[in-house]
Amino acid sequence: MKSNKFKDIRAKLNKTQKELAQLLGISIKAIHSYEQEWRKIPHHVERQLLFLLSRVLLDNGKPSDKCWDIRKCPDKRLKKCPAWEFKAGDLCWFINGTKCSGEAHDSWKDKMKVCETCRVFKKFFEIEQGN
Repeated sequence: MKSNKFKDIRAKLNKTQKELAQLLGISIKAIHSYEQEWRKIPHHVERQLLFLLSRVLLDNGKPSDKCWDIRKCPDKRLKKCPAWEFKAGDLCWFINGTKCSGEAHDSWKDKMKVCETCRVFKKFFEIEQGN
């Protein structure tokens, strides 16, 4: 995640740097460092930030279509998918171990490379895609 996207999401959450630091359980210095591009934004921080944004988007009436309906997943794949198992079709991008491309990814970074190109992720975060 780039620093400008981080700042945009913080603005959409309507949080100060201090408030966001408290929400994410990190220091305000870390927030400064991410926004000034002094430090790379860790995957666990990116993940939490996207989760918070997803909840705001849902509260603002954003539809929560299920990933398995959008992707038309076959039953064989559904039975092995943690997003389906936990009935979290709007959080498939958040849950590690999903098998959208046929197998689970080894890391969050690898997973997000696939998710950011996925129509499910893009549809949910379409407001963010212009950034």
